[in-house]
Amino acid sequence: MKSTRLTMAQALVRFLSVQHLERDGIEHQFIRGCFGIFGHGNLAGIGQALAQNPELLTYYQARNEQGMVHVAAGFAKMRNRLATFACTTSIGPGATNMVTGAAAATVNRLPVLLLPGDVFASRRPDPVLQQLETSWLGDASVNDCFRPVTRYWDRIQRPEQLVPAALAAMRVLTSQADTGAVMLALPQDVQTEAFDYPAEFFERRVWHTGRPLPDAAALDRAAQTIRAAKRPLIVAGGGVIYSEATDALQRLVKRTGIPVGETQAGKGSLPFDHPGALGAIGATGTLAANRVAVEADVVIGVGTRYSDFTTASKTAFQHPDVRFVNVNVSEADGHKLVGLALIGDARATLEALDERLHGWTVDAGYKRSCEQLRAEWDKEVSRLYNLGHGPLPAQSEVLGAVNELSGPRDVVVCAAGSMPGDLHKLWRTRDVKGYHVEYGYSTMGYEIAGGLGVKLADPEREVYVMVGDGSYLMMAQELITSIQEHLKLTVVLVDNEGFASIGGLSRSKGMAGFGTRYRYRSDGSLGDDGAHKNGEPLPVDLALNAQGLGAHVIRARNIEELRDALVAAKGIDRTVVIHVPVDRYEGVPSYESWWEVPVAEVAESDDVKSARAEHEHGIARRRWHV
Repeated sequence: MKSTRLTMAQALVRFLSVQHLERDGIEHQFIRGCFGIFGHGNLAGIGQALAQNPELLTYYQARNEQGMVHVAAGFAKMRNRLATFACTTSIGPGATNMVTGAAAATVNRLPVLLLPGDVFASRRPDPVLQQLETSWLGDASVNDCFRPVTRYWDRIQRPEQLVPAALAAMRVLTSQADTGAVMLALPQDVQTEAFDYPAEFFERRVWHTGRPLPDAAALDRAAQTIRAAKRPLIVAGGGVIYSEATDALQRLVKRTGIPVGETQAGKGSLPFDHPGALGAIGATGTLAANRVAVEADVVIGVGTRYSDFTTASKTAFQHPDVRFVNVNVSEADGHKLVGLALIGDARATLEALDERLHGWTVDAGYKRSCEQLRAEWDKEVSRLYNLGHGPLPAQSEVLGAVNELSGPRDVVVCAAGSMPGDLHKLWRTRDVKGYHVEYGYSTMGYEIAGGLGVKLADPEREVYVMVGDGSYLMMAQELITSIQEHLKLTVVLVDNEGFASIGGLSRSKGMAGFGTRYRYRSDGSLGDDGAHKNGEPLPVDLALNAQGLGAHVIRARNIEELRDALVAAKGIDRTVVIHVPVDRYEGVPSYESWWEVPVAEVAESDDVKSARAEHEHGIARRRWHV
């Protein structure tokens, strides 16, 4: 058997460069490059390997380890999980900075490969700089904290261990059911050690992603259940988009008349103006989708994991005999809510169901009522887009301006705070990949880095990053990377002087927005926004900060100026940050939905007592789906 003598790091880079993923006869290079920040734990290993053969994997410089994982995840999501990036860091804080990014990728089922340095396998120089010592476990390092937030974890203690570990890592990364963050922890001495690797390890390898179908008998039972339904409803999740099942969904909806509500990850499964599109469902849902959900007798979940936002904390589906039919490639998700599980690819399964439902449609009266609700909701969106609120605009008006002035194929990116909920309700999606919101982990700081990943995945699209001041302050550094790589983003920085989302939640729970304002401490009472209510505003200029990072900055004081700024941004060839202040107290209604956030059972405050009574009313609506 032929062999090639390489260091472990050199072998890993070469192996990753020849991995491909095939679906529907189309092959995709799977690892598109490597983001990295170098330190003593990876500079002479992975760093040397990348520098020695730059044609194998393109190296991208990052500014924050968490941020580069978000870039990779954003790229993978935009590419429907058919490609991703590797991310390398030094040991210690460089590695642990990636934990949040790893958790977000795993929660959202997005493939990302993590390659942090690790302490010496030989243990000769222990303890080295940044090494965590544990008196009762000799081989522990900070990388062990990744075990709960990754789908596959391994530590390469000898160079030959790379062969089985790398193959196992690729198996998980390319799995549509089990994918997420994958970690190979690389001791810094082992990275530089040489081994005679089998030549076959470096041959071009194609991993195949098929379209498995559920058992025929299960499909027959599902079709029978749907045919017996009076008020069926489809809940379209992220699996619809990842499996490229949107055309199959549209055909099924057109032929049967079953309406569709969308999760955050599934938004865009139907265009906003499709006759069957009820829009967002659940805690951040539309009035149309939530009213239909309450009376639905059969819920067909496609590619959804039924998070608490989707089910409105188990209050969304109130029909006494509601049944669930769950299409999912993941067995664990398919059996949620004790549904009839159709374990298979979303596109193939929808096509199979469509055949079995041939000639069957929903009742004409039910279809008309859904269409009427949809039309009423469209008017509500237009109202919120054009409130004419002042002197500061409402956040819904900002979203409306961006939506109306962006192109049909442009992409909106967002993550944590109140904007994802407002976007879920209000954004008029026109393209299946035009809506990119990370809400599975609700990660503050994802927005700019995730937007960069979207732009990397499809440079021809304009990318609009919607970010609040709270998230911006947590992670704005990848603005520099976008400029360095000539990947233009248009960042709309919505400034409400604090944590507006939690402030609103706090007020709704009787807590008066405690601890959510960016102001100097005052000596007043703990009234609205707590100890900082009456303090002077902090001398923070986020627009100036963005300018200092190299972005072209435009300040917009109202909606008219925002519209002008959005038009001007189209003609600028580098990343633009548009700073716009909004009224933090002008929110979007919840539209008959509920989200369970516990309230103190005993308290001195009358506001908390009132919130507790309202909470108990919500609890009474919860359902056991058994």
